[in-house]
Amino acid sequence: MAKMNFGGVEENVVTREEFPLAKAQEVLKEETIAVLGYGVQGPGQSLNLRDNGLNVIVGQRKNSKSWDKAVADGWVPGETLFELEEACEKATIIQYLLSDAGQIALWPTVKKHLTPGKALYFSHGFGVTYKERTGIIPPEDVDVILIAPKGSGTSLRRMFLEGRGLNSSYAIFQDATGKAKERVVALGIGVGSGYLFETTFKREVYSDLTGERGTLMGAIQGIFAAQYEVLRKNGHTPSEAFNETVEELTQSLMPLVAENGMDWMYANCSTTAQRGALDWWKKFRDATQPVFEELYSEVAAGNEAQRSIDSNSKSDYRVKLEAELKELHDSEMWKAGATVRQLRPENNG
Repeated sequence: MAKMNFGGVEENVVTREEFPLAKAQEVLKEETIAVLGYGVQGPGQSLNLRDNGLNVIVGQRKNSKSWDKAVADGWVPGETLFELEEACEKATIIQYLLSDAGQIALWPTVKKHLTPGKALYFSHGFGVTYKERTGIIPPEDVDVILIAPKGSGTSLRRMFLEGRGLNSSYAIFQDATGKAKERVVALGIGVGSGYLFETTFKREVYSDLTGERGTLMGAIQGIFAAQYEVLRKNGHTPSEAFNETVEELTQSLMPLVAENGMDWMYANCSTTAQRGALDWWKKFRDATQPVFEELYSEVAAGNEAQRSIDSNSKSDYRVKLEAELKELHDSEMWKAGATVRQLRPENNG
């Protein structure tokens, strides 16, 4: 573990140079890793673990679309693909990658297979942090650890195949064996992390819920929609409004921010753009900060978690979800976006 300076604050990080794959393979050589769930994170993490030479199996409900997807990805029923309970029984490390609602539903089954010395692995601190609401209270004689890739399972897999890594946080909630640190870091390397930074289950879920509702998804969609609608109301075409709102940001500017930082991007744009951005960014900060304060308070109070649990446990959850997603899909802005994407040179050559 190394100390790294982030804006004047030191944090604990682990890199692949100090903890190479060969060391991860050595730490995990006697372990059987069962990845439960084959939805958002399951495919990327399990395939990366497999390609990194670790002993991994997948647990999934039989005769489901996800089971069929796992088979298509090369997992063999009865050899490396099992029903959820059988996978739990075979595992020494259970990677609990079902949805938050799915984790709550399956917990009684998983808990009975958490025999002393096993490890329970999460990629989200939700279930344990809000244990009074979820009922997920691990036995005291197992390791409870977390690796949270900072992106989707699809991105984790794509970057792995490109020879890159997606940064992940790691946390230890419970070290029953004395091996939790080595286990969690080895798993972080195994799933394809770029580097690992230290957190806690609580901090992970608080930051994750805030980020999803904020700049990663909720806020960015809200800002996109507001600017797009203002441009359209003032006579700009859908193509122009979409290009100025989304396309230029995602295709041109954000890659520069990712490579060099926002300060570099500011320094390398036109003086007119510089002046406007410098004049207006604090106004947007001041306008939105109260919303973020409210959001974080709701997360910390557990209200966002409860809303999620209540919503996802309803029998008509999928129907209502599809209706809300359809509203986004059918909006003029994202219909314009579909056309703009088709016109990109790589899709039109």
